[in-house]
Formats: sequence, structure tokens, C-alpha cells
Amino acid sequence: MPGDVKKKRPVQCQECNDSGWIIEEKDGFEAVKRCDCFQARRKKKLLADARIPHRYRHCTLENFDTNLGGKEMSLNLRKNQVSLAMAREMSEDFVRKYPKEEKGLFFMGNCGVGKTHLAVAIIQDLIRKKGVPCVFYDFRDLLSEIKATYSSNSPISENTVLMPVLEKEILVLDELGAQKVTEWMRDTLTYIINQRYNEKRKTIITSNWLDEAEDEDDTLTGRIGYRLRSRLFEMCRVWEIVGEDYRRRE
Repeated sequence: MPGDVKKKRPVQCQECNDSGWIIEEKDGFEAVKRCDCFQARRKKKLLADARIPHRYRHCTLENFDTNLGGKEMSLNLRKNQVSLAMAREMSEDFVRKYPKEEKGLFFMGNCGVGKTHLAVAIIQDLIRKKGVPCVFYDFRDLLSEIKATYSSNSPISENTVLMPVLEKEILVLDELGAQKVTEWMRDTLTYIINQRYNEKRKTIITSNWLDEAEDEDDTLTGRIGYRLRSRLFEMCRVWEIVGEDYRRRE
């Protein structure tokens, strides 16, 4: 056999012969429809492109634990359990209604109450059940990636970083306010949020910073500014998850 003859790749799907299309006859006419394998490959690629950190890839709405104990729970634990259950219900409702849901989601709460778990679970459900393009960004990582493009040695442009952030149907912005924003950070974040707002693209946000604290610098407004906080509350349904750090519970 000549050395330049390439071996044929084995056919993966017997239904469509890897074409992605199936021919079927209906009312005496031939028609084509997408094969299930095409949708499976597309969803696999959407998951790969979503940038979900390896640590959170196991997160689903089904395994989000809202059970904090038995019948002898304290009043505080009961309140925490209700808060967690409501957060999961909001998440399930968002997936169920999408794309008719008009607002994004904003989960606030202390460290370890499950905010990131829910945000990741939502986009995994949207990708697997509805084929919705989504992307996950940690707030600090996003700013670092944008800054890196300003270097003369950067192989990519700022626009390359911002394109999926601005254009994906669903953006998860995790740990908003993890560092107090400078004027440049605020301008960049405002640009992203306003673009998504104007194009009616949904954003899911998590933050450890609450709306009230003893020191105003320790509030969400103190971290990102009043105007940006106001726009986010307009764009999203807001829920404060009350509970203990699950790492300590474990």
C-alpha cells in the first residue's frame, strides 16, 4: 500500500454516517433532519468552551444540598435551609423558563454557601438541556486577562478577550467585588454590563459582598460603586443566600 494513503476514520454514528443529517420520508416526500449525534457533539463543544473550572464541573442543581439536619434543627438552621431551598428553586425556575426569563440572577452571601455551585449548575443545565452558549469568568481572572492584552508582547487583543464576555447568551461573573475596583476596573465592568444590558443578554453574578455592613467600604456598593450596583439590581433577580460555610460543615 502506498505510504501516502490515509486510513479512513471509523464511522462514529451509523444513523447518519457522520453527516449530521438523517433523511426520512414523510407523506411521500423526502426530508432531512438533524441527527441526535450532531446535537450531542455541539453540546460537548459548548461545555468545553464554557470555561467551567475543573473544581466545579460536578456541580448540578440535583446535587445542591439544602438539607442541613433533621427535625431538631435550631431556628437559625431552619432559616438557612429555607434560604438555600429558595436559591435552588430560583435557579431551577430560571432554567425552566429560559429564554423567556427576562432577568439574570444575582446571588449574594458569605463564602461557602453555594453561590458558585448554583451558577455553574445553571449553565451546565442550560447547555445540556437547551444547547445555550454560556461562559464562566472569575471577576479577578477576567480583569487580569484584559490587562495582559495591553502588553506589547501579548498575542491577543483586548477585543479577543471581551468578545465571548459580551456576546455569549449567558455570562457567569463569579466573585464580583473580590477586589475593590479602581476607576479603570469600574469603567471596564460598566462597559461589559451595559453592553449586555442593551443587548438583553442574561448575566448570572455571585458576590461575597452584601448590601449592608457596619463599614460602608465592606458593602457591595463600597466595592463597585452605586451606579454599577444599581444597574446590576435592575438586570437581575437578587437573592441573599444565608448559611454557614459548607467547608466547615464538612
